[in-house]
Amino acid sequence: MKLNTALPVNISRHGRLYVAYTPALDLSTSGKSLAEVKRRFGEIVTLFFEELQEAGTLHDVLTELGWQKQTGTLLSKSSAPWQPPRVTNSTFQVSVPVA
Repeated sequence: MKLNTALPVNISRHGRLYVAYTPALDLSTSGKSLAEVKRRFGEIVTLFFEELQEAGTLHDVLTELGWQKQTGTLLSKSSAPWQPPRVTNSTFQVSVPVA
C-alpha cells in the first residue's frame, strides 16, 4: 500500500540546526541544512509507516493521532484511504511570570 497525502510540516531553525516537525504524526527530526532536514524528514516518515505496518498497529496509531479513515466506493484514485487531521496555526499572546 502506498499512502499519498499532504502533511503539515513546520521547519524552524534552532542555532545551527533545522528542525522539521509534523503534528499530524507527532514526529520530528533535525538536520544541518534545509535540504538535509527535508531528506531526513522523508526518511523518518517512511520508517514510521513501515514500523506501524510491520507491527500491525497502523489503524490504531493513526486513529489515536486524529486521522480519519475514508470509507465508501466513491473515493477517487487521488484520494488517500486516510486523511490527516487539519492543523491550524495561530499566534497567542501570553503572559508568563519569569524570575
